[in-house]
Amino acid sequence: MDSAPSSASAPDDVPAVRATRLTKSYGNFTAVDGIDFTVPRGEAFGLLGPNGAGKSTTMRMIAAVSARTEGDLEVAGLDPQHHGPLVRARLGVIPQQDNLDEELTVRENIIMYGRYFGLPRRHLFAKADELLEFAQLTSRARSRVEDLSGGMKRRLTIARALVNDPDILLLDEPTTGLDPQARHILWDRLFRLRERGTTLVLTTHHMDEAEQLCNRLIVVDHGRIMAEGSPAGLIREHSTREVLELRFGTDRNAEQAEELEARLRRDDVGFDRIEVLPDRLLVYAERAEAALETVHAADRRPVTSLVRRSSLEDVFLRLTGRSLID
Repeated sequence: MDSAPSSASAPDDVPAVRATRLTKSYGNFTAVDGIDFTVPRGEAFGLLGPNGAGKSTTMRMIAAVSARTEGDLEVAGLDPQHHGPLVRARLGVIPQQDNLDEELTVRENIIMYGRYFGLPRRHLFAKADELLEFAQLTSRARSRVEDLSGGMKRRLTIARALVNDPDILLLDEPTTGLDPQARHILWDRLFRLRERGTTLVLTTHHMDEAEQLCNRLIVVDHGRIMAEGSPAGLIREHSTREVLELRFGTDRNAEQAEELEARLRRDDVGFDRIEVLPDRLLVYAERAEAALETVHAADRRPVTSLVRRSSLEDVFLRLTGRSLID
């Protein structure tokens, strides 16, 4: 008879996560459609896509709370479907919605959560202090959770998820609903975890978040992987270096696109294509400032114009024909 897997950490050469033809169906609907990816230990890995792309479903399978329909999945060398408790013991999970106990204090939330892992109180008292310092919440240790801001609650949720010293931290849309300042504070905490060697697996539909946090990511849509690579590598492969955004007015954008395309192709601006969105035109060119000069030389006067670098939003638009926020 095979012995049960050990609860010790997996060897360094065992990936944090490995999925092969991973599939999840609900009746006739396939939420995750035969995807393959590997997350090496210590990597910050992202699943980027719009709502409904299958990101959260994939995270639930990794977290050993949802059974796969087909394919293979290993988390720290274990099958979460057969060794759920052992897998969950190695994970820290940050759900989309904070599930803190509003009636307990900040410090009590960490201590009580640690008791679920069977950790002794003496250890948890010291651990809670360490985690509160990491989350910049030491001064709020005795505050009730209901009195915290949204950003503080998010940092407390991360601190609580670290109480069992997890090998892998799963973050599902970690900054949804936070203001820009709170987002940047949270990013800083996650950077520090990445520097410590903690494996991060996160979902997001925010392109800037994926670019900031992820070493590597997959772009998913309708349960399938559209592309995989580093943020910078994906942008180089699927977009131009720069983008010119033009607004002529909703009723005039498509008309202007047809007239401008021929002129932009003739000029030396590194032109690639024009995307017509409901509210603006996106001109993809290696030299967007030069493209704007061409627009002005053609006596076209947009209501607004903006030159920016390409982003993962542009990659997704190229691959799927729609925006990440659709």
